[in-house]
Amino acid sequence: MALVLKKLYQGYFWVFDELSDKRTDDILIFKSPLCMLAIQASYIYIVKYLGPKLMENRKPFNIKKILLVYNTLQIFLNAFICYKACNIMAPNLFGCGKINYSTDEQGLSELSISLQFLSLKILDLMDTVFFVLRKSYRQVNFLHVYHHVAMILCLWIGARFFPGGVGMWLVIVNGFVHVLMFTYYLLTALDSSWKNSIRLKKALTQIQLIQFTIFIIIFGRTLVDPSCEYPKLPGYLLVPQNCFMLFLFGDFYVKEYIFKKEKNN
Repeated sequence: MALVLKKLYQGYFWVFDELSDKRTDDILIFKSPLCMLAIQASYIYIVKYLGPKLMENRKPFNIKKILLVYNTLQIFLNAFICYKACNIMAPNLFGCGKINYSTDEQGLSELSISLQFLSLKILDLMDTVFFVLRKSYRQVNFLHVYHHVAMILCLWIGARFFPGGVGMWLVIVNGFVHVLMFTYYLLTALDSSWKNSIRLKKALTQIQLIQFTIFIIIFGRTLVDPSCEYPKLPGYLLVPQNCFMLFLFGDFYVKEYIFKKEKNN
């Protein structure tokens, strides 16, 4: 047992000494995985236990003005970071090159976008807090919470070890999808009748399914293309993760828009 613990201890420091991006060493959230885990644990505790407990004897809050500001801000932030990532990828859009760990303009730009995108995903956690404040507990389900937690974990690993390269596609695709999603949320905040549009909600779920399929193809290529210089480790993480997300969202889509429709008919 002592030998196993020693190997784990040595492995931990080998990972952070040899594999991590040294440019992120002084950033607080990267000093230890415990910082990231603390954010995730606090999020789960607040939205699944503390929040519902505090709201138990309270009426749902009217936070329409907050939602209008928040959703508008999210639309512009996601559009901006998507635009920046597109500019970075434009010279070699379909390439599969290695990550630029240097301190030149290209390398620092890719690192900056990776850090900004991680920050944006942390901001996304407020979605669930707003659901709790409105007592919309049906939306605080396993799929929703797991998606947020998994995104932060993957992007923390990406920004700490693999910032840039093919990973910019994750920023481009996910940023674009979130522009569409937060536009929908903004419309529902302005007029609740938009929530009744089954066609629109169905289309957003289909877009999510397409997104996960794109990620499986992009990062699957890094595993099978011998000419690809991008590290394989992100592919080993992201391909199974996106397959799982494809299964979860696919299961939701079938139950919500196929079986339920047949039952109603």
